[in-house]
Amino acid sequence: MATTQGKKGINQDAMTVWEDFAGEKDVFFCGVFDGHGPSGHKVARIVRDQLPIKLSTAHKLLHMKGHSTSDIDAFYEDEDGALLQAYPSNGKTIDSHHDGDSSDAVQLWKAGLLRSFREVDKELSRDPTIESYCSGTTAVTVVKQGDHLIIGNLGDSRAVMCTRGDKGQVIPLQLTVDLKPSLPREAERVRSCSGRVFSLEEESHVLRLWLPDEDSPGLAMTRAFGDFCLKDYGLSSTPQVFYHQLTDQDEFIVLATDGVWDVLTNFEVVKIVSAARKRSHAAKFLATHAVRAWKSRFPSSRTDDIAVVCLFFKPPPPGKSMSEVSHITPDSLSHLNSSVSQHTYRSISSDAEEGFDFRDNNKGKFQDIPEDWGEGESLVDTSLNFPRYTNSRHKGRPTSKSADSDF
Repeated sequence: MATTQGKKGINQDAMTVWEDFAGEKDVFFCGVFDGHGPSGHKVARIVRDQLPIKLSTAHKLLHMKGHSTSDIDAFYEDEDGALLQAYPSNGKTIDSHHDGDSSDAVQLWKAGLLRSFREVDKELSRDPTIESYCSGTTAVTVVKQGDHLIIGNLGDSRAVMCTRGDKGQVIPLQLTVDLKPSLPREAERVRSCSGRVFSLEEESHVLRLWLPDEDSPGLAMTRAFGDFCLKDYGLSSTPQVFYHQLTDQDEFIVLATDGVWDVLTNFEVVKIVSAARKRSHAAKFLATHAVRAWKSRFPSSRTDDIAVVCLFFKPPPPGKSMSEVSHITPDSLSHLNSSVSQHTYRSISSDAEEGFDFRDNNKGKFQDIPEDWGEGESLVDTSLNFPRYTNSRHKGRPTSKSADSDF
């Protein structure tokens, strides 16, 4: 793990790693959280501390009571009543009616994620000590049990896995979608709840979420913990849950906040992590490169906060560093750094339908990313200004004002 404070004020990013999670040997839980708003740092830390506990409790409850598949199905339903599904590496969706211990374990984790996300957000709304009306946080989490990865995602933090190609080359696989208003299905949900989605004239490439009768807060994502001023108008705390079954070619997964993804491509990230001489230094190594990229690519912009978690799936061969295993030399990494500002970088963002799957269903591999998938610069404020406080819990607090920090 590593975190670096940006130039916007207090560090609002948080992260966590749990080993032998929920009392089960060789089960890992990892998460990164990117807060926004005046109390975003507090919201991120509360979620960081509470979400693993809630998930562990939910998982034990479901496991011990031996819930039937119909009970598990109840946990899966999102706000639209649709059954959430995920995509394993064989290209097939998972439903709640598979036989076998391994698929049952996956279903339990998925059900626990949905339940724990809901409970954390509900408790956050009732906590009078935290200003969460105009503050919130993203969350991207992963549970690893054996060769199963179960990923839960809110907002625009991201999970990217490194795998190997036929010739041993590193290949990034993005396992989450950035949940922003540019996703048609996300925007449709917001509009159906009377929320508004539009971009400002001065940043026409950035769609934002607005209140129905007030030009605030202009949130640049459609799912988050907190931000209760928008929860009645389409903002959701229900995570997208994805599944991936590990293969021998898969090496590690990187969870990071947008302070990394705004300035480095998915390929650059897995290349940099692979070049770290020690795994214990990999997250810090990546954070350092991200800070350099901010300074070289966007010298007039304020560096964003950065949080990184790197989870490795298998030990390296004895006596070899990670860079030797990855066939990466100092010269090749230097070339990567020098080319940072000389090319258009590309990675999967939120410019396509939710529930994407770039796997070749016949071969069980990801296909090439379509060329029309947008990337560009994501250097936008998370939200633009505060709404008027209309909730009775916040009565007597200041009315709308411009924000500075990460708003």
